[in-house]
Amino acid sequence: MRDQTAERPEATDELGSMPTTNSASYATHSTIQTAFDHFASRVTRWAGSPTMFCMALAVVLVWALCGPMFGFSEVWQLVINTATTIVTFLMVFLIQQSANKDSVAIHLKLNELLASNRHASNRMIGIEDLDEQDLREVADFYARLADRAREAGDERKACSIADADTPPAIDRFV
Repeated sequence: MRDQTAERPEATDELGSMPTTNSASYATHSTIQTAFDHFASRVTRWAGSPTMFCMALAVVLVWALCGPMFGFSEVWQLVINTATTIVTFLMVFLIQQSANKDSVAIHLKLNELLASNRHASNRMIGIEDLDEQDLREVADFYARLADRAREAGDERKACSIADADTPPAIDRFV
């Protein structure tokens, strides 16, 4: 079994970034992270609402209607360009925070399903920490496993990574 403590930091940095779900520090609370998470959740729910869409559409329409008053000048164009750039820039971080949280929640739910299913291999828990090439190896393994099941004519038989030759990526991971 490979020592993963050297590769995975056990604590978050002072800015409160999310640790990996496999570290014990994931359970610790960061005041900054918690506050930002609550803020990001509220803003992304609000920004994704039909009301906010209608408000944004109204702003664009008002801006477009003001075009003739300002002679469709460069300043008139700069106003909408600058406003949308700033809003987009800030929303990227808020949406990414919400996506990170959702991703962690999904990983934890899948880990629970793996851990609770006696036919599943617990070796797959935390696989999201593999690099892309290793994940490709595991995906290729599952494609071969599906091909084998089709050839055997038993596509409904439950299989696990523990039932067959393990891909090298999994051996390196655990």
